[in-house]
Amino acid sequence: MIYREATEWGSAVLAEAGVTESKLDAWLLLENVCKINRTFYYSHMEEAMTLEQQSEYEIAIRKRAERIPLQYITGEQEFMGLNFKVNSNVLIPRQDTETLVEEVLKICQPGMRILDLGTGSGCIVISIMKNAHGMTAAGSDISKQALLVAKENGKLHEADIEWIRSNLYENISGRFDLIVSNPPYIAQPDMLNLMPEVRDFEPAGALDGGADGLDFYRLIIAQSRDYLNQDGYLYLEIGYDQGPAVTNMMCAAGYREVSVIKDLARHERVVKGRI
Repeated sequence: MIYREATEWGSAVLAEAGVTESKLDAWLLLENVCKINRTFYYSHMEEAMTLEQQSEYEIAIRKRAERIPLQYITGEQEFMGLNFKVNSNVLIPRQDTETLVEEVLKICQPGMRILDLGTGSGCIVISIMKNAHGMTAAGSDISKQALLVAKENGKLHEADIEWIRSNLYENISGRFDLIVSNPPYIAQPDMLNLMPEVRDFEPAGALDGGADGLDFYRLIIAQSRDYLNQDGYLYLEIGYDQGPAVTNMMCAAGYREVSVIKDLARHERVVKGRI
């Protein structure tokens, strides 16, 4: 099979399986399997792939046709200009979450100690530490498998972060100047309506926010003051319709300067406040 035929075949298989970005995904899988770029492709599109490449590409396309997320097949995803390792034990980093990191970076100062609750792949705290200087950081997660991914990403990006296995604050000690989290926030009735890639393959424990999607906000906010220094900050990613509820929780807990930040799509994405 030549390169051109491979992309045409892959795109057709994915389109038939209902994959929206069938052409793009077929190309990205070819790029990943064959380690080529578009310049090489257009110069060699009539040349034959090796049998090993063809076999690996066909396997990758079949997996994607089963709606396995592209990032779990390639094993990586870009976030804040950095490449992160991912697998089915962690949520795939999303561009929406870059809003959270960008907002946090506005208040980062040398000497600050930060905690990332529910760190998953570690993309949030690692991105903060790569773009700010002179701070110390910890990332926690209840999942041992997720922490293995976070540790691998920490080593990949040479980020000095303490990784803690903890159910929220259970094994957290000391106080921090900033707590940041992208907690599970999908309401249980909405879980079945998620795209197959998300519903069937991403870790449910990192998505399910309880009956109304707000369970983890209640827990994080209620206990946060016991782990924040005076004038410390709490930054939380939220679902597009959760701004008012989370804002009210933070105000009721005694936070000041509470505000909601919108992402590039103009959806409410972050609630922040200060003790």
